[in-house]
Amino acid sequence: MTDVTETADGHLENVSTYADPPRSTQPTAPYLEAITAYGFRGSTRFHIPGHKGGEGADPGMRTAFGDRALLLDVPQDIEGIDLGPSPTPYERAEQLAADAYGAERTWFLTNGATQGNHALCLALAPTGSRVVTQRNIHASMVDGLILSGGIPSWVAPEYDPELGMAHGVTPQALERALSRSPEARAAFIVSPTYYGMAADVEACAEVAHRAGAALIVDNAWGAHFGFHPRLPASPLALGADAMLASTHKIVGSLTQSAMLLVSRSGRVDPDAVARAVRLVRSTSPSSLLMASLDAARRQLAVHGEALLDRTIRASYDARAAIDAVPGCSVVGEGLVGRPGVAGWDPLRIVIDVRGTGCTGYEVAAALRDSFDIYVELATHATLVLVLGLGQTVDPLERLSHDFAETVRAISRPGQTAPIARPPVALEHQTAIPPREAFLGKGEPVPVEEAIGRISAESIAGYPPGVPTLLPGERVTAEVIAYLRELTAAGARLHGAADPSFATVRVLVESPPRP
Repeated sequence: MTDVTETADGHLENVSTYADPPRSTQPTAPYLEAITAYGFRGSTRFHIPGHKGGEGADPGMRTAFGDRALLLDVPQDIEGIDLGPSPTPYERAEQLAADAYGAERTWFLTNGATQGNHALCLALAPTGSRVVTQRNIHASMVDGLILSGGIPSWVAPEYDPELGMAHGVTPQALERALSRSPEARAAFIVSPTYYGMAADVEACAEVAHRAGAALIVDNAWGAHFGFHPRLPASPLALGADAMLASTHKIVGSLTQSAMLLVSRSGRVDPDAVARAVRLVRSTSPSSLLMASLDAARRQLAVHGEALLDRTIRASYDARAAIDAVPGCSVVGEGLVGRPGVAGWDPLRIVIDVRGTGCTGYEVAAALRDSFDIYVELATHATLVLVLGLGQTVDPLERLSHDFAETVRAISRPGQTAPIARPPVALEHQTAIPPREAFLGKGEPVPVEEAIGRISAESIAGYPPGVPTLLPGERVTAEVIAYLRELTAAGARLHGAADPSFATVRVLVESPPRP
């Protein structure tokens, strides 16, 4: 991990911000190498999985996945992989990841950052305890509080009504939230957002630590942060006490793999987190997912800066070409300095399409139909394109032509207004703990009759998957109107018992006491 500093003669040079391990270790991938050695040496297998290295697999699956992948699909407890003298190859792989990020300890996750959020809630938000939580946190954080019994005190992020986009939490907002909940010993924030905007993590860490709370950062979209001087620093380098990294999103491990990292600050007990991770992990984790984490870490640590440099330069060219398309503008770098935006990720291309007279949903559909292009996210006002660590440049170069042709074909007069999320939707206070509401007796009622009742379900408009209504919150007219607008515009409601949104599941009201 590097920062940029100016030398006495005015030149810029990269300076390591971590105590790097010996250079001979990061180029290795001990877990990947161990399963490769076992998988390809021809051992006779009288253990699971039942396909026996591919010989017993469906022929269609063998053709699709390849025999080599099936040979590497091995279970836990193989001598020389995760059994044997410590440190085993598996233990060394997790330690190398910790070293690369400057963490005390890292856990490989095979159920995504979702698994990490569940584990952190179990470790840091036990039943009845209060934690401060960013209101537009990922839905898995809410699920984690349902599992643990913790009680959230919400802190609202900054909100851009023009684009219908939430940014990060400001240090001032976090300080106010912690002062309202002085008993909270952990604060959970998101940085970067789905749109690539990074919060002022360093100042938020200072605020949390003054209040006696650990700062936990959902850095799912920023696993590459800190590995190039033009990217924001890693949250751990900025003072966060733990973070999540969805390594599969940009860094290149297989889908559903991620990492949970705890810093060396001592504010988060690694042993408590380890107990919680064991509770929510499968006893049959995928060796393919874990090997992909080991390999992705190696590539990021050894070649990440070079790969990112090429990708970032290509992204700037693509951004300039897209920005020149009539009716469109690329947002990101220009937002830095606004409240809630301390940095941005050039591997995210966010396009404001309102000037085309079309919604982002319509532009995304036209790109699919005309050029077989799939974007990460479409909203009423924007499109979001996500680039990878070693993004292939040719598709980016074609994109400017394909995007311009698509917009030219479907543009119409006028400007599309965004669906603005009402401020009240970001400032709800919990009426009862999420766990109590989720596990309580519920009933579906027509949405009009749900106003004033306590929600028994979690509903998030998807994309982007940010919860709008949570278990334990009172249903309001503003939230109902916003969710109806989302569904009318083409979004789907993730988590809703009734996807058509004709009904909402609410708690059954207790009869009045005599």
